[in-house]
Amino acid sequence: MRAKPSVFAERFAVFAECLLTGVWIAVASLGVVTYPAAFAAGARHLRRRTGQVGGGLREFVTDFRAALPGGLLVGLAGWGAVAAAWLDVQAVRAGLPGGPLVGAVGLFAVIGLAVAGLRAAAVWAPGDRWRTLLAAAGRRTVLDPGGSFLLVGGAVLVVCSALFIAPLAVPVLGALAAAAVAVEERHRRRHG
Repeated sequence: MRAKPSVFAERFAVFAECLLTGVWIAVASLGVVTYPAAFAAGARHLRRRTGQVGGGLREFVTDFRAALPGGLLVGLAGWGAVAAAWLDVQAVRAGLPGGPLVGAVGLFAVIGLAVAGLRAAAVWAPGDRWRTLLAAAGRRTVLDPGGSFLLVGGAVLVVCSALFIAPLAVPVLGALAAAAVAVEERHRRRHG
């Protein structure tokens, strides 16, 4: 008869699973526009693991493939938003009239879109339409500012990790996916 693992062991196992999932997300995101599908597959994997349901690399790959068709369009749109924000920053740097306002609005828009994307990926399941997920996630992003702020903090942690110790950013991606899953679960419990 196996002894039940301690609470510490269970939580450490979830933490380790998050780090491994970050590696999977990073590898699946090498296609540059595949990051939404990678996050969706990673989040679904973490939901399975925290729900005491089996799952591993094979299930991650299956989910990634299922999320890819709509996820590619979301990925392209995300890079389009980043390009627009870059143009806003260039307007600010060039000293154009109204540049700082346009830059600030562009920056907040990109942050909001990134948070909505994370929230959509956190609840994705095979057969879900990305457009529907993103619309609902956009509403939750605005209506749940606490959860949205937590995801902004997680994204900042990934960026800081990449700036200070680049390889550390890879496993931290899994922690960001776990944070998105936790924020969505918190929202679901509070609002049914």
